[in-house]
Amino acid sequence: MATEKPHLNLAVIGHIDHGKSTTVGRLMFETGAVPPHIIENYRKEAESKGKGSFEFAWVMDSLKEERERGITIDIAHKRFDTAKYYFTVVDCPGHRDFVKNMITGASQADAALLIVAAPDGVMEQTKEHVFLSRTLGITQLIVGINKMDAADYSEKRYNEVKEQLSQLLKMVGFKPSEVNFIPMSSFAGVNISKKSPETPWYTGPTVLEALDLLKEPEKPTTLPFRLPIQDVYSISGVGTVPVGRIETGVMKKGMKVAFMPANVNGEVKSIEMHHEEVPEALPGDNVGFNVRGVGKNDIRRGDVCGPVELPPTVAEEFTAQIVVLHHPSAITVGYTPVFHCHTSQIACTFTELVKKLDPRTGQVKEENPTFLKTGDAAIVKIRPTRPMVIEKIKEIPQLGRFAIRDMGATIAAGMCIDIQAKQMR
Repeated sequence: MATEKPHLNLAVIGHIDHGKSTTVGRLMFETGAVPPHIIENYRKEAESKGKGSFEFAWVMDSLKEERERGITIDIAHKRFDTAKYYFTVVDCPGHRDFVKNMITGASQADAALLIVAAPDGVMEQTKEHVFLSRTLGITQLIVGINKMDAADYSEKRYNEVKEQLSQLLKMVGFKPSEVNFIPMSSFAGVNISKKSPETPWYTGPTVLEALDLLKEPEKPTTLPFRLPIQDVYSISGVGTVPVGRIETGVMKKGMKVAFMPANVNGEVKSIEMHHEEVPEALPGDNVGFNVRGVGKNDIRRGDVCGPVELPPTVAEEFTAQIVVLHHPSAITVGYTPVFHCHTSQIACTFTELVKKLDPRTGQVKEENPTFLKTGDAAIVKIRPTRPMVIEKIKEIPQLGRFAIRDMGATIAAGMCIDIQAKQMR
């Protein structure tokens, strides 16, 4: 089997109409992921509908409704390759109603490409997306200052927008000195795959070069071992076989493990991956493993496997920082929606609204608010209605993030900052 290039998930974020979809379409075209004749077909169709500049955007917005409305609704997963990596693009809708989709997008991204249109500069949603991507744990960022063709490739305008953005990024903890700000035009193909004569004053990398400068996320092998269970099988002649993806640490044959919150212990007899037995497995690996001493009915989806000496943390109550993405009325103490954390889905109750934060700066806006509404960021206390494994974001980030759902929609997203652990006998 040929070794794959390392894989990165890239979230493309930014205000509506700043050119996210066109940028993604252009990247896929320039890297050969979309053949020229397909773009040509899109171009003809776009012109016939009087939307001449949309051909690259349509590569992503393949949903018919999106074409007619000219906006991005769902997240389309697309792949393209650079010299160094292969990327899955998580095209994040910029439109307000669709911020909830962005959560599912950004929470699995290794890096973000923020698109800001030069004529407009920083807009409300630019701020929200930057804050949100930080809350969701994105640490690597590239900024594309797009539509430079509409700003006459002005170096002065580029510097103004770069300055606005630098202030914003500093507020949420990015270091502007470590971020590439690229003057570009997705529509005209400027500074996407090659340096453009239109911007002789710019000496930095193109968008594709900047993507190759991203760091491959380190496999969190030094963190404690954690594997959230997806399914449990009972295989005759073998025994109990839990299945799941290793989030952190290393799983080894012969390891003594604990399953929480089930509170049962066992020993890893064998580990299987892609139908082959392996002596150990690493973060990102999907494995099935046979456990001695644990029955099929002792454990279930949502339980987490860890080493006996450092078992997964079961929360009696936890403190979280959340962003309310969409709620029809208001969130108050006593509200009990479903929390989706790793593979568990557990109803949890808001027991205290500690403080409301300014979603653009993270500063405290109000102590002990009486309610939270759409757009608010806050620190809250949460009590699961049944035992639940969650970890502090600072200790095991992979098990510290969650989404909150109710009425078939994502209401909020957040991260766990402190835990009052349940004493397990």
